[in-house]
Amino acid sequence: MNGSTNDGLLGDGADLMGSELSLKEALIAARKYCKWMPLCVVEEWFILDAIVTDAERAKVAAAGCQPIFLFAHKVVHDDQRRFEPGHWVRSSMGTAFKEGYLFETRNTVYVLLGPGHRKSSSIEAIFSICSW
Repeated sequence: MNGSTNDGLLGDGADLMGSELSLKEALIAARKYCKWMPLCVVEEWFILDAIVTDAERAKVAAAGCQPIFLFAHKVVHDDQRRFEPGHWVRSSMGTAFKEGYLFETRNTVYVLLGPGHRKSSSIEAIFSICSW
């Protein structure tokens, strides 16, 4: 990845702790909350709160989402094998963040392992991640 991480997009932010369970235990625990959604387990993650106007927030909420995204430097496991282990991933817009380690989108539940961060960022910066 390039200098975009140096401009503060993926700088420190607020420290959070995801699941401290093993991969197998985290998958079992996540299945209790998310019976049918595909799971994607990640490490070295950031929850990015998109900076939006009140009008934009209302549109996002009307669509059943929240203006939050997930970026992870490391995929550990993906039920549907969309992402290779060791690769990075940026989610679509989130619908919920539960239990301190389950980040949900409309089509995937991301299981957050270990330490991570949460910070605010512009939509433009969040979407620029895919061009690294």
